[in-house]
Amino acid sequence: MVVGFLLRGGLLAGTVYYTRQVGIWGDTDQTDKLYNQIKSELCPYVQKAKKQLPFDVPQLPRTGEMRFLAKHYYNEGVKNTFRFIHMLPCYAGRGLKKAKDTFEEFAKSPAITGVSQESSPAK
Repeated sequence: MVVGFLLRGGLLAGTVYYTRQVGIWGDTDQTDKLYNQIKSELCPYVQKAKKQLPFDVPQLPRTGEMRFLAKHYYNEGVKNTFRFIHMLPCYAGRGLKKAKDTFEEFAKSPAITGVSQESSPAK
C-alpha cells in the first residue's frame, strides 16, 4: 500500500516536472510553440494513416480552436463541480433518509409465515 502510494506520487511529480520543462504550464506563446511543434511532428504519421484508412480523418484543430475548447471544457468542469458542491446537502439528506428508512425496515419484526388455515381450529 505504501509502495503503491509512493510510486503514484513519484509518477505524478515526474509528470508535473516534465510538463513544466516542456512548456505546458508556461505562457501562451510557449504553449502555442509547443502545440505547433507537436502538430508538425505528427503530420507525417497522420498523412500515412490517412492513406491506409477507408475514411477521411479530420484536420487537427487550429490553436485558437484548441484554446476555445480548453477554456470551454475547463469552465464546464468548474461549473459542474460547484453545482455538485451546491447540491451536496441535498444529496446527503437523501442518503441519510434512505439509510434511516432501511434501518427502520430491518428493525421491524418479520411477518409470521408458514401458518396455514388447516392448523387453526375449525368453527
